Amino acid sequence: MSMIIKQHSKLTAQPLNWILFGLSLALVIFTLYLIFLYVPTDANLGISQRIFYIHVPIAWLGMISIVIVAITSALYLWTKNPKWDDLAYSTAEYGMIFATLIIVTGAIWAKPVWGVWWTWDSKLTTTLILWFIYASYLILRAYGPKGIQQARYAAIIALIGAIDAPIIYLATEWWRTAHPSYVIGPLEESGGLDTQMRTAFLVSIITFTVFYVFLLSNRYKIRRSETELDELHQEVSAIE
Repeated sequence: MSMIIKQHSKLTAQPLNWILFGLSLALVIFTLYLIFLYVPTDANLGISQRIFYIHVPIAWLGMISIVIVAITSALYLWTKNPKWDDLAYSTAEYGMIFATLIIVTGAIWAKPVWGVWWTWDSKLTTTLILWFIYASYLILRAYGPKGIQQARYAAIIALIGAIDAPIIYLATEWWRTAHPSYVIGPLEESGGLDTQMRTAFLVSIITFTVFYVFLLSNRYKIRRSETELDELHQEVSAIE
């Protein structure tokens, strides 16, 4: 056990970890400056529009996480390498957090704009489905059968979530929705964000992504240590 703890301490002390931490901190401070002091106040939505620079990056990470979970789950089933399973599990944990934050920040933005905290808008509904997919995945991992059978079931849940992610993105294209049209990206319409807003938005995306990588890399290291500890415990039990 002490060997595993020492190994984990070495991993967390790696220079890359501190570089990611420092970069994340600097980007967060710069992003807050852009959001509250640099970008102009939206003429139609007023100050409530500033949550856009937080809500959308969180939504991006919440959707991309389930895709990563699906891919790493498939790689685990193919290679039987537990490292992929640990990465899938770690990503799902943060995916659940970000999916929750999508709904919370969306509700905070919706109240002053739409007058309600929640409506069964197509984008909101498909996002709620994603939240339940994350919840199902984590419940299965906590209480379901162990071993390869659990990984198979979890991979199926993650695959369903990976299908839901592009549906969330395309919801405003496929159905009538109260959400605004695309303001950036391949489906962007004319009259989107101005230069200052676009700059702040892109910086915010980078900031949240770097911070996400920092958090996930540390959670993955801890998960690997937990897995190695479980394997060591099983070996000791077999000897006894």
